[in-house]
Amino acid sequence: MLLIKWPKSLLSGGRTMPAIEVGRICVKTRGREAGRKCVIVDIIDDKFVLITGPKNVNGVKRRRSNIKHLEPTENKIEIKAGASDDEVIEALNRKNLLEYMKEPVKIEIH
Repeated sequence: MLLIKWPKSLLSGGRTMPAIEVGRICVKTRGREAGRKCVIVDIIDDKFVLITGPKNVNGVKRRRSNIKHLEPTENKIEIKAGASDDEVIEALNRKNLLEYMKEPVKIEIH
């Protein structure tokens, strides 16, 4: 299990997200799905993106998410904007990242 420690001051905003792009794998840091990995499927505007787990892989539903609630990882898959959950699963299989997506991440806020 991967452990991410972020000071509360960083989580309240003000940090930049240079890696917000379609296909980037991120960790949700807030909400009921906190600690789960997701894939950015589309960029809505400068504050929101469309993400998916997909739900049948790790329980993260396809939904809009604030970029302040995501922590980008170094992993990225090749998908087109607006890709379906099946296309995301295929891309994860090609990169052997399906098991990686199922692993939860423990997030500590101090």
